[in-house]
Amino acid sequence: MPVEQISTGFFMKESTFNPEQQEKDISSKIVAGLERVSEVFKVLLWEKAKHVALSPIQIQILIFIAFHKQNLCNVSHLAKEFNVTKPTVSDAIRVLDKKGLIVKDFSSPDSRSYSIALSDLGNDIVSQTYDFSNPLKKQVDGFSQLELESLFSTLNQLIYKLNRNGILSVQRTCYGCKFYEKNMDNDFCNLLQKKLLSEEIRLDCPDYEEKI
Repeated sequence: MPVEQISTGFFMKESTFNPEQQEKDISSKIVAGLERVSEVFKVLLWEKAKHVALSPIQIQILIFIAFHKQNLCNVSHLAKEFNVTKPTVSDAIRVLDKKGLIVKDFSSPDSRSYSIALSDLGNDIVSQTYDFSNPLKKQVDGFSQLELESLFSTLNQLIYKLNRNGILSVQRTCYGCKFYEKNMDNDFCNLLQKKLLSEEIRLDCPDYEEKI
C-alpha cells in the first residue's frame, strides 16, 4: 500500500484542507480559499521585507502607525491588532527604535506607557512598503461593482463574527460600533446622522467606538 494512503488514515477526514471534504461543503472551500489568500499577503510582505531589511511584522507596525490615530499606536494595542504577544511587539519596536524609524512619546499620564510615531526615516520606509498589497488589489479591481459589494459585505460580517467569538482580537467595522444602528433593512450611522449604503460600511473606521 502506498505510504500516502497509509498516513491518510491517521487524519480526520472532515477537514477544510481535505479535498474530499471541500467537494461536499462549500464553507470548507471558502475557508481553504481564504488560507490561500493569506499566503499571498505573506509572500508580498516578505518581498518588501527583503528590500528594506525589516521583518514583516516590523513593516506592518510602521504602516499601521502611518495611517492610524496616536491612541492606537502603543504596544498593548499593536499586540491585539496583529494577534501577537506584547513581547513580540516590544522586540519589533526595539529594533525600529534602534534603526531610527520611530519616535516614542512619553507624554501619556501613565509614565510606564508611551505612544509611537514615525520619524522622517520611518516615513521614508513606509513610502517604500505601503503598497505591498497592490498586486492583490489589482486582481480584486477586476471584479464587477456588484461582486465587489457582495464580497465586501460578506468579509465585513465575517470579521465582526470572528471578533464576537473571540477569535479576532480587534475589529473596527460599523457592525460593532456604538454609533451603528439597523433600522428595518437600512444601515444607519448615528455619528454621521445618515443612512449608509452597503459600500459605505467601513472596515476600519477612524471614529469607531466599541458597542457595549
